[in-house]
Parts: sequence; C-alpha cells; structure tokens
Amino acid sequence: MTHDPAPHARPLRPLVSRDRHQQHRAATPLELFFDLCFVVAVAQAGIGLVHAVAEGHADQGVLDYAMVFFAIWWAWMNFTWFASAYDNDDALYRVVTLVQIAGVLVLAAGVSEAFEGHDFLLVWLGYVVMRLALVVQWLRAARHASGPERATSMRYAGGVLACQAGWSALLFAPEGVRPWVFLVMALLELAVPVWAERRLPTSWHPHHIAERYGLFTIIVLGETIAAATVAVKSGVEENDALDELMPIAAGGLLLVFAAWWVYFVVPAHSRLRSSKEGFIWGYGHYLIFSSAAAIGAGLEVAVEHAVGKAHISATAAAAAVTMPSALYLLLVWVLHARYFKVGIAQQVVLPAAALGVLLCTFAGDWAVPAAGLVAAAAVATGVALTARRGGRTGAAADERNHW
Repeated sequence: MTHDPAPHARPLRPLVSRDRHQQHRAATPLELFFDLCFVVAVAQAGIGLVHAVAEGHADQGVLDYAMVFFAIWWAWMNFTWFASAYDNDDALYRVVTLVQIAGVLVLAAGVSEAFEGHDFLLVWLGYVVMRLALVVQWLRAARHASGPERATSMRYAGGVLACQAGWSALLFAPEGVRPWVFLVMALLELAVPVWAERRLPTSWHPHHIAERYGLFTIIVLGETIAAATVAVKSGVEENDALDELMPIAAGGLLLVFAAWWVYFVVPAHSRLRSSKEGFIWGYGHYLIFSSAAAIGAGLEVAVEHAVGKAHISATAAAAAVTMPSALYLLLVWVLHARYFKVGIAQQVVLPAAALGVLLCTFAGDWAVPAAGLVAAAAVATGVALTARRGGRTGAAADERNHW
C-alpha cells in the first residue's frame, strides 16, 4: 500500500508504507528540524570529549564519547529510516516525532554528567523517551499492515522494547562493567533491523536516505566549524594568541572543507540498491558522523593546548585532530567513494591522504595546518586526475561528472 507523494498534515490518516520509487522525494521541514535538535546533543558530546582529552583522560573520554554518540546516532538513524518508509505527516505523526525531539534534548542535558560523573540516568531517560515514541510509530504501522509487513513492524516494536529494557543495566552495572554492557547492547540494537526485515524489507527510499545522511553530515561539519570558531575566539580574547591560533584555524578550515568535498563528490544513493548494502552503508556512518564531530572537538583541544590550557603534550593535542580526520577520510573511501574511482591512481588518493594526515601528528605545533594542506592536496589531486580522464569517475559518470 502507498499514499500520495506529497501528504499534508491532517488530523489522522493511515500510516502505510510509501512508494520506494516515488519521484522527487525530499526531506521535510520536520525532518530538518529533527536534525537541528539532534545536533544539540552532538555538540554536548563534543564538549565532553574536549574536556576529557584536554585533562589527559583521552582513553576514558573516547569511550564515553563512543557510548553517548551511539545513543544519539542510533535514535537519529532509526527515525530516519522509519520516516523514509512510512512518513505520512499527519498530526499524530508530527506529535510523536516532536516527543522524540524532546527525548534527545533530555539526553543532551545529561551528557555532561555522563562524562564527568559517569551518571547515565538522564541519557538513559532521554533515550527511553525517544525509543518509546518510535515503538508507537511502529505499532501504528503494524495496525494498518498485514502479512509479512505487519510482522516486520511488530518485530521492530518488540526488538526496540527489549533492547530498551537491556539498556537499564547501564544504570546498575559497576563502572568497570559498563563498557561491556554497552558493547553487548549496541550489537543487539544493530541486530534488530536485520532480524525485523528478514522476511520483508521496509520501503525506504534510496534518494531520500542519501539526502538525509548528507544533510546530517553537513550539520555535523557545521557544528565542527562553530565549535572551532568559538574556541579560537575565546583564545584570542582571553590570551591574545592570534598568531598561535591562526594556523590552527586555517588548517581546521581546510580539513572541514576537504571533508565536505570528499563526501559529496559521489552520488551515494546509487550504492543503495538493496537492504544489505543499506545496512552496511547506514551502519558505517556511525564512524563517519562521530569522527566528523570529533574533528571539531580536536580543534578545540588544539586551541586549548596553544594557549596553555590543555595538560597534554603537543603530539597528543595534534592527534586529537589528525586521528578523527584520518578516520573520516578512510571511512568515506571505504563506504562509497571507492566504488566510483577508475584506476589505481584515483583509488589511492583518499587512503594516502588519510595516512598523510595521520603522519602530521608528529609535526608538533604545525600538525593541524599540515594536516589541512594534506587534505586540500588530496582534493586537488582528485580534481586533476578526473580532469585527465575527461571528467569521468567510474560509475559516477553515469549521472554527472565527479572528482
């Protein structure tokens, strides 16, 4: 069953699967608002990571960041794929989505306590609100479905509820056991969609999904720029350190520009031909999103080190920027860029850039600008290689010319 391609808000209408091949499918204002509110939680996770790394507790900080960011990303991802398949934009759908937004704001309010006191109560509570709202949506979908489609919806609802009960163990488990609880529960969460869609995949829309992921990437990169800008501004105002901070700002800007370029240079939707490819691509974005956000946190750490506020070495401060930047470049290549490259020269650009950025860690105070130049050189090299081949980049040339 499908509904009309451009639904408008109505008091109530059946929540039925949408047409996977609908033309001109685009993100809705509600989805854009949803993303914007989620970035509040992303920003709070970045702040917690900055403080942990700057104080010399990088190992614990990265672990806490991974746990909190998983909750943020997984709730966003579940909503996004559900909306792609079932969004009918009626009044009840909007209200339940707004409840999910309220949940992420509760989660965001608890991020600082999760980092500083390892108290996950508010994070857990916000996650409960988001997940129960999602269960309501799946039950609505099941009510208007039958056969395998109804079974898929009920499996989603049951799986989400079961996992939410399991997450309660984080509140009571000893601190040393919590990482293992997190690992087990994260794996179970990842298994729910695979299990639920075993008989009948949901009717998610490839173009819509690719657009949604692209928009969230832009928002996360924008948050990275905002965080780095605030850090530089504070450093200049409080320490009059413009000469020390300008190279970091310039290098950081080049890194973010390159991150945007390499992500959007290929048509991601053409890789989403089946549920298997969708799962791999969608799950892999946990590392893309988290590393993109961590670049901003790393730039803040580099600024704090430059003005003498961070209690870590120059190498550690540089690694806070170069490691997530290298991971981002490598993951973008692994997930979809490599499928659109022709010849070994094009294929090695991003992996070589990731290695080059990582080696910049040992460049001392010039690590960030050096990493930015490496990333910019990778983009320039890619452009030159494409121009040499007449603008063709493998399968991407079927739709438009790409780097």
